[in-house]
Amino acid sequence: MQLKPKHYVLIIAIGLFLIILIQNSQVIFLYFLFWRIQISLVLLIVLIMVIGFASGYLTHSIILQRRKQKR
Repeated sequence: MQLKPKHYVLIIAIGLFLIILIQNSQVIFLYFLFWRIQISLVLLIVLIMVIGFASGYLTHSIILQRRKQKR
């Protein structure tokens, strides 16, 4: 079975993401309004990625629904 170019891009992106996570394992302080939270940078990166993907997915779904309603 031969991989398609998009599979290579996905493998490279996952590899780079894992390298970034491994190199950023220190604990940091996150200041948000009145709170000071001690959190692992790895966890923060993953949390921000999940929020970004979820917001992009929801935005895409809303746009598709509106396009279907116009037809």
